[in-house]
Amino acid sequence: MSQTVDRALSILPLLAEGPADLGRVADRLGVHKSTALRLLRTLHDHGFVYRQSDQRYRLGARLISLAQEAMENLDVREIAHPHLVRLNEQVGHTVHLAVHEEDEVLYIDKVESRYPVRMYSRIGKPVAITVAAVAKLLLADLPEDERRAVAEQLDYPMYTARSTPNADGFLKELAKVREQGWATDLGGHEESINCVAAPIRGADGRVVAAMSVSAPNVVVTADELLTLLPLVRRTADAISGEYSGRTPVKEVTA
Repeated sequence: MSQTVDRALSILPLLAEGPADLGRVADRLGVHKSTALRLLRTLHDHGFVYRQSDQRYRLGARLISLAQEAMENLDVREIAHPHLVRLNEQVGHTVHLAVHEEDEVLYIDKVESRYPVRMYSRIGKPVAITVAAVAKLLLADLPEDERRAVAEQLDYPMYTARSTPNADGFLKELAKVREQGWATDLGGHEESINCVAAPIRGADGRVVAAMSVSAPNVVVTADELLTLLPLVRRTADAISGEYSGRTPVKEVTA
C-alpha cells in the first residue's frame, strides 16, 4: 500500500512540469503502463489529475483548489512565533515580525528584549515605511513598476540625519536590498536604535513577511548587531521552509 501511495504521489510533481501521456508517466515511475493507468484513474476520480482531449494528463482543478485553500489558511505568525522566541532567547534583543497589507507595513508579532531598555513598537502598529528594515524587504520584493509607484507616493520625513530623503534614494535602497537579500535600519528612524532584518518567503519564492532584530546603542553597537545577521537569516530561512512546506522543522542554533 505504501508503495502504491508513493507512486501515486510521484505523479503529481511530474504533471506539475506540464501535461504528460501515459507512456511518460509509466517511464518516470518505472512501472508497466497498466499500473500507471490505474494510478492515474484513481487520481482522476478524486480530481487531482485531469485527462485532456489529446489523452495527456495534467494536474486537476481540485488539487489546485486545495493548495490555494491551504495557503490561505496558513498563519505565518503562528508558524514564525516559536522561531522568534528561540532567536530572542539566544540574542536577548527585540525581535519583530511584519507583513505588508495594502499601503502599510504592520508589526504582527514582537518578542521583547531581556534588557531594561524597551522599544515603543507595538503589534498592529504601522512601521516607519521609508526607513524600517522590514519595510524595505517587503517593498523590495514588489515588481519594479509597483516599487516605483509606491515610492513616488510616499512622504519622506527626516526622522534623523540618516533617514531616506526622497523617492530616488528609497528606490536605490530597495534595489540594493533586493539584490543582497537582507536589510538594515542603522539609526534611520531613531538615532539610538539599529536593526537587521531578513525575509520570509512562501512556496513561490515571494516575500510574505519579514523579521528583524533591533537593539539600542546603549546595549549593542551597530557593528555588533550586524554580526547577528547570519543567525537572523538562518532563522528566517527556517521559518520560510516550514511555512512553504519545503523542509521539516529544525531548531536554529548560533
